[in-house]
Amino acid sequence: MTRVIVAGAAGRMGRRISYMVHQQEGLTLAAGFERPDGPELGKDLGELAGMGTLGVPLADSFETVMGQGDVVIDFTFHEATMALARKAAKAKKPMVIGTTGLSPDNLAELAELSRNFPCVQSPNMAVGVNVLFKIARKMAALLGDAYDIEIIEAHHRMKKDAPSGTALKLGEMVAEGVQRNLDEVGVYCRHGIIGERGEKEIGIQTIRAGDIVGEHTVYFAGAGERLELSHRAHSRDNFARGAALAAAWVVNQPNGLYTMFDVLGLQDI
Repeated sequence: MTRVIVAGAAGRMGRRISYMVHQQEGLTLAAGFERPDGPELGKDLGELAGMGTLGVPLADSFETVMGQGDVVIDFTFHEATMALARKAAKAKKPMVIGTTGLSPDNLAELAELSRNFPCVQSPNMAVGVNVLFKIARKMAALLGDAYDIEIIEAHHRMKKDAPSGTALKLGEMVAEGVQRNLDEVGVYCRHGIIGERGEKEIGIQTIRAGDIVGEHTVYFAGAGERLELSHRAHSRDNFARGAALAAAWVVNQPNGLYTMFDVLGLQDI
C-alpha cells in the first residue's frame, strides 16, 4: 500500500485530492499538512474531505509528516511548491506537482532537482485534458498554416495565474504541430486598433468569472469553416483523480522529471 501525503490538504483542491487518494486502490491517505497558521490545523483529514473520521490530523509542516508517507502531492502555489520540491528532493521523496504558474526558471530547477527524486509535473492532471493536448497537436499538424489558431480559457475568479497552465500547454502543443515557437507567436491581449491578424499568431485569451472550474477551447478557423476542440471540467475531481493515478505510478519510477503523458502511456502518441 502506497502512503500519500497531501500538501495544502485543507484547501479546496487538497480536500478533493485527499478524497480521491482514499478512493484509489493501492493508496492510503497517510498525512496532510498546511501552513503553520492555518485555521484547520489538527482537524481530521477525513472530516475535512467529507468522508468521515480517518484518525489522520492535519499537520503544520512537511517536516512533521515527512516520514509517514511514500509520496507527496502538491497543488498549492508556485513559491510554496518549489520550496517543498527542494525538501522532497533532499529527502528523496517522490512527488506529484499539479501547481500552475511555474516559471521557466522553476521548471529548469525542477529538472535539476529530479536527479535526486522521481517527480511528475503537469499543468493539468485530468485524463481528458492530456488526451486533448495530443489531439490538438495532431489537428494543428494536419490543418497547417491555412487555419488560424485561437485558444480561449475560463476559470473561477479566484485563480491567480493567467493564462492557465493548461492553455499555455495547449499553445505549446499546437505550435509544435505547425512548427512554430509559442514564445515568438503567442498573442495574449488585443485592444484598440491592432491591425490585421498576423498569419503565424496563436492567440490565447483569458476569462475569469464566478466559480468556473475550468474550460478550454482550441479554435482552428479556416476559409468557410471552423473546428473546435473543447474540454470542460465539471468538478475538481478529474484533476484529483489524475493526481492519485500519478502518485501510484511515480513511486515505482527511477529519478527523473515526468509528465502525465508518461503516467498515461501517451508519450509516443
